[in-house]
Amino acid sequence: MAVLEVLCSLLGWFALYQLFCSSCAQRSSEWNCRLVTLSHGVVIVLLTGYVVFVDGPWPFTHAGTENTDLQIFSLEVCLGYFFFDLGWCVFNRSEGPIMMAHHAASIVGLLLALVMGVSGCETCAVVFGSELTNPLLQIRWFLRQLGLYDSLLGDVVDLLFIVLFAIVRVGVGTAMFYCELTSPRTTIIMKLGGVVMYTIAWVFMVDIARFGYKKSRAKYKRWKETQELKEMTKQDVMGE
Repeated sequence: MAVLEVLCSLLGWFALYQLFCSSCAQRSSEWNCRLVTLSHGVVIVLLTGYVVFVDGPWPFTHAGTENTDLQIFSLEVCLGYFFFDLGWCVFNRSEGPIMMAHHAASIVGLLLALVMGVSGCETCAVVFGSELTNPLLQIRWFLRQLGLYDSLLGDVVDLLFIVLFAIVRVGVGTAMFYCELTSPRTTIIMKLGGVVMYTIAWVFMVDIARFGYKKSRAKYKRWKETQELKEMTKQDVMGE
């Protein structure tokens, strides 16, 4: 039954991709795939957010417990998407080794939680934290394609992405990682999976920190040059 539901999820995301391809025929395949990614990010954040904060149980105190029906449904929806996205990335050769490793680790983690029937609550929490910043990442890409990235909106999107990633993926993620490692109910294999995902999160964090530093430095340099130009113009006007 779970295999059938994951297959339905995969077909559903693929059907959505085909719908975007037909309705946005003038756009590239990556554009349409990222629309699917954006849609998945919004849907899965809302779904896992409800699982974590409303339906329960609380992942920081119940790591390793038996999966609930809603947790299973959420993981199946997410797993179907990751199968779709991994297949698209392999077919189009669009991602590097780090992102492919993230996709593979996500698929293995979701499969383990579904097959073993436990650790659904912390897996949903990890999915929530991982996908929370994803819509911002897709919006950033769309802004670049539309020529709107070098604007205040682009700066706001980048800032929100960096702050959310640091707070949720690294800050809260560290607390979740500790709870999973120290939980007597969590299996060894799920703890090893947590180590892999936590390591990948830090690899991404280092890359994001470098990007933030380079962008801030470039913006400061442009601001300084603008101020110097204004000062020179002012002096020329006064000299006349």
